[in-house]
Amino acid sequence: MDEQIQEIAKRLCGLRDMLDISPADIAKVCHIPTEEYLGFESGEKDIPISVLQNISKEYNVEMTALLFGEEPKMKAYSLTRAGQGTAMERTRAYKYQALASGFVGRKADPFIVTVESKPETCPMYLNNHNGHEFNYVLEGSMLISIDGHEMILNEGDSIYFDSTRAHGLKALKGKSVKILAIIF
Repeated sequence: MDEQIQEIAKRLCGLRDMLDISPADIAKVCHIPTEEYLGFESGEKDIPISVLQNISKEYNVEMTALLFGEEPKMKAYSLTRAGQGTAMERTRAYKYQALASGFVGRKADPFIVTVESKPETCPMYLNNHNGHEFNYVLEGSMLISIDGHEMILNEGDSIYFDSTRAHGLKALKGKSVKILAIIF
């Protein structure tokens, strides 16, 4: 995972240099302190998907390009075969598999997200980002927290929410959970 973080950090730095934007400007877009953003750009800290989404939308850069270093090329459709989506362990909490990374100008970013089971004492990783999010539980059970309101979702359950609100997921019953997450 550290190598992946380093690669994303290099792309963030390159984007900022190319657009002649200060770290403070990008940090403001991401609603974080400049020092925190610089930690992401240096590769010392894991970069939340919410930060990448804010940068993607503000500077009109495909999130796929930030995550994977490849620009999407498809304009009519983008087919992703079972198990073939571009995969990345984004944080120690979540693993993402992009399902539409090849499509140019997406209005939404669909992912298969796997949340590994952690000991009960581990805190839930919370984040927020612009837009909305839809989660559909494919396998397992999870606890979802949205602005401190906690709900348990089981296989087949779904939730749509305002993703500007602090939210996080936690796998339950000692097993990982797999969801379809669509970020709008």
